[in-house]
Amino acid sequence: MTFKQPTPDIAVADAVEDNWVDRYAPLWMRPYLRLSRMDRPIGTWLLFLPCLWGVTLAAASDSPKPWDLWIVAGCVVGSFLMRGAGCTWNDITDRDIDAQVARTRSRPLAARQISPQAALVWMAVQCFLAALILFTYNWQTVVLGISALIPVIIYPFAKRFTWWPQIFLGLAFNWGALLAWVAHTGALMSMAPVFLYLSGTIWTVFYDTIYAHQDKEDDALIGVKSTARLFGDKTGIWLQGALILSTVFMALAVFIALQDDGLISQVCAFIGVLGFGLHMQSQLNRLNIDDPAVCLTLFRKSNITGLIPGLFFAIAALV
Repeated sequence: MTFKQPTPDIAVADAVEDNWVDRYAPLWMRPYLRLSRMDRPIGTWLLFLPCLWGVTLAAASDSPKPWDLWIVAGCVVGSFLMRGAGCTWNDITDRDIDAQVARTRSRPLAARQISPQAALVWMAVQCFLAALILFTYNWQTVVLGISALIPVIIYPFAKRFTWWPQIFLGLAFNWGALLAWVAHTGALMSMAPVFLYLSGTIWTVFYDTIYAHQDKEDDALIGVKSTARLFGDKTGIWLQGALILSTVFMALAVFIALQDDGLISQVCAFIGVLGFGLHMQSQLNRLNIDDPAVCLTLFRKSNITGLIPGLFFAIAALV
């Protein structure tokens, strides 16, 4: 694997970011860690949280099992690794586009700090380690986990052929809701995880549209499509609809999963759904699509949005 010393402008940009990678990681390892966004944990959170929904809601509908602790732990590590592998794949396919966008031109591949061949090897290593975890689950989960590679592979190309790449991102990022449900139950014989998956997919459209507003001017210049460009000045209206639809789908998932459970479990779970919707509403109320700093701040708070139902589903499973 080859590595170039960063050019001065890149070095300054990295120093401004001031993260653990630049403070503690060996110099030769930094571009690989940045390639996997290990210096920016929000993406790992957003990949893990649907997994947390899946296993906790499944446990609430059935009963908690000691195995669930390994499902959660495996999903934490697996999210860390697969988010890194996904970002690596994204940067391999987008390296020419990233070089033309102000926010992304310092990424290791766009800045030519490492080669595409080295990045492919790094991606393979991360996928291999994630597979070791996946293979500890039941065979149904293994099949579902391997199937998750399909939307992951497609996503980076979506911005080239559709105005809705955020939907493809949602399909990839929320697969864990299905996977964790099956890891607990051994089957996908319910509409509850399907509605949970749809809720998460639309939630991803919500938060990633906010994120994409940072790049809309550069995207317009180079012809990259996004829901931020599609919605434009009507972003608030579209995101309000996404908020409502995502919350309704999550409520349907809870209703189906817990219809035979006790009242206390149901109330706890629905409080989580309500908190999920209210937190998105608070983000929407503060949104200024013409202020990149505001967009980034709101996007980074999306982990709180997803953590709320996860915690209340876990309480519902325990009461």
